[in-house]
Amino acid sequence: MADTLGPAAPYPVAYDVAPQLHGRNRLTVLFRLFLAIPQLILVGGPGLVLGGGLAWRFPANGDWTWGVHWGGGGVLGAVAFVMAIIAWFAILVANTHPRGLWDFACFYMSWRARAIAYIALLRDEYPPFGDGAYPAHFAVSHPDGPRNKWSVALRIVYVIPQAIVLFFLGIAWCITAVIAWFAILFTGSYPEPLYRFAVGYLRWSLRVESYLLLLRDEYPPFSFEA
Repeated sequence: MADTLGPAAPYPVAYDVAPQLHGRNRLTVLFRLFLAIPQLILVGGPGLVLGGGLAWRFPANGDWTWGVHWGGGGVLGAVAFVMAIIAWFAILVANTHPRGLWDFACFYMSWRARAIAYIALLRDEYPPFGDGAYPAHFAVSHPDGPRNKWSVALRIVYVIPQAIVLFFLGIAWCITAVIAWFAILFTGSYPEPLYRFAVGYLRWSLRVESYLLLLRDEYPPFSFEA
């Protein structure tokens, strides 16, 4: 389970990655997306998840199918999304977030945070399936006291400005990730400015995802900073 933050934390959801800029494993970087397929299926890839990790898609043959998409949260993300809907009703009706539902969402986000550090080329170590030590750290503290029902009721509306900003930042991150991929293959190093941008973007995105999953009621900052 994710670690608990102390009361002095400026925002109760945190994410950081131990830098790995030089001496990278070029072979695993070259085949990173193939190696990450099991993680992608289970917890999805980088990017803000809106509506769970599975999505309807309309293929060329005209048949609707249900499948995993790149920016989604995978199979566990779909489960966490359904649990968030249940929690949404529980908070509005009973003013309580069932602890089991909160714990599962926290478990999913912690696993997802480790996996996307690998998928986004920030680390070369393969992430554990589930809990386990990894040089990418996600932490969220359990909310104390009654929940903010107005914030919960209008959560999807409140998150729209965040989603718009992250959409454009996500495009920028995709471009920098491709540049970093080539840089690692040719030089064995991840350019530090691009690395800092990637960590900041993922930190921002994970905060907003935690907010969407109702883990916290505080509005996420528009910031890359820890």
